[in-house]
Amino acid sequence: MKTVKLGLALVAFLMMAPTQAQTADEIISTYFENIGGLENFKAVKGLKMTAKVNQGGMEIPIEIIQLSDGRQMTVISFQGKQLKQGVYDGETLWNHNFMTMKAEKSDAEATANFKLNTNDFLDPFIDYKEKGYTVELLGKETIDGAEAFKIKLVKEPITVDGKEEEDISFYFFDTENFVPIAMQSEIKTGQGKGMTQEVTMSDYQEVEGLYFPFSMTQGVKGQPGAPITMETVELNPTVDDAEFSFPDEMEGEKK
Repeated sequence: MKTVKLGLALVAFLMMAPTQAQTADEIISTYFENIGGLENFKAVKGLKMTAKVNQGGMEIPIEIIQLSDGRQMTVISFQGKQLKQGVYDGETLWNHNFMTMKAEKSDAEATANFKLNTNDFLDPFIDYKEKGYTVELLGKETIDGAEAFKIKLVKEPITVDGKEEEDISFYFFDTENFVPIAMQSEIKTGQGKGMTQEVTMSDYQEVEGLYFPFSMTQGVKGQPGAPITMETVELNPTVDDAEFSFPDEMEGEKK
């Protein structure tokens, strides 16, 4: 009898092993099922979001546009002026300088890294295997009082100061609804280099059958972040191509 029980236990373990190895994939699959379906997300060609960022008690209106061909930009309305950040037209990455209000092109390294991220339109987990990304379930953690699956996502390497570095981020999926409630990654450049960037997500709402987080907070882990509240999310917006172009007249002023 003991031999039979041992044999059954061994069979059960061997049957469980491949299932456990696929757990991260299953979590991601369930995630897309819960937010509207993977194929429906892949059919979206563009996204336009209007939101308000709370910066030191001041609410700043922003508009975010992302297109499936990689073009994107963020428009910040501040003191009666509009400043564009993270504008990418498919080749050139540029921003308005907050001090001079003039447009400035990013260097080749920053542009190349930014271009890699355009592969993740709407969600980095869309077709992640086809993009060569890997995922790994690291267990469970508690985020803001909620139990979450911790999944490690490894994407294509990026270049930092001329050296290739791994691009790793950690996503925390709520164990009840299987949606991301937080993302953490190491800051590679700037004053915060070496610190951990953290983005939290909540208040998922339906937009044309798909679900998006309408409340987010972005900042450094362990420090107060900047709350972002979505006001509208529009799918497949009409956007003038010229909106992404580097303003030649400002470029001329710099010479």
